[in-house]
Amino acid sequence: MKVALFVTCLVDMFRTNVGKATVELLEHLGCEVEFPESQVCCGQPAYNSGYVEEAKKAAKNMIRAFEKTEYVVTPSGSCATMFLEYAHIFKDDPEWKDRAKELAEKTYELTQFIVEVLKITDVGAKLEGKATYHTSCHMKRLLGVKDAPFTLLSHVEGLQVEPLPNAQNCCGFGGTFSVKMSPISKQMVDEKVNSVMETGADYLIGADCGCLMNIGGRMERLGKKVKVMHIAEVLNSR
Repeated sequence: MKVALFVTCLVDMFRTNVGKATVELLEHLGCEVEFPESQVCCGQPAYNSGYVEEAKKAAKNMIRAFEKTEYVVTPSGSCATMFLEYAHIFKDDPEWKDRAKELAEKTYELTQFIVEVLKITDVGAKLEGKATYHTSCHMKRLLGVKDAPFTLLSHVEGLQVEPLPNAQNCCGFGGTFSVKMSPISKQMVDEKVNSVMETGADYLIGADCGCLMNIGGRMERLGKKVKVMHIAEVLNSR
């Protein structure tokens, strides 16, 4: 099966190991991974800030970049959601609406793809320790991916997953929200850090780098000794 990797800006610029882990994991599961080099930002920061016309320019580039691929897989529920949003953005554009819909229909978040398309629940990963999982807002509420990460984590040998208190709460990142509303964002991430510490976890796992950078950065400033891992890195552990 051929899949195209949508790597995302945060992975490309800040968490390159997540991209490497995603490729290695997909190849381990029998996929042939390609990387369209014309991909850039999906336009989500501009779109969420109200700059729809500017976001359309990025969206058109991404539609063209992935148009000939069979599946698009990304280690980000948030960015996968943006691809789904293209169908709404171009719903009144006869030139782009069908192309946007086609992209949306073949785009999957990583764990969603593994469980729903590959029909795999145990990837053979091993990681010793106690972990808790942060559920990102876009991935759960907009993309609708709720169970796949927990299904895969439940089969990681040696890993004990503890429920995260108040798991439904946002971490306070929200893209540009954390910049525009930083005092509120700080209070929200402090609540999230407290919830993580309640679990006694060695690892904080998540599927969106924005959330992990936000929570991890705050924990580092507070001197908390919890290792932050993207779920791709966990599932790629052998």
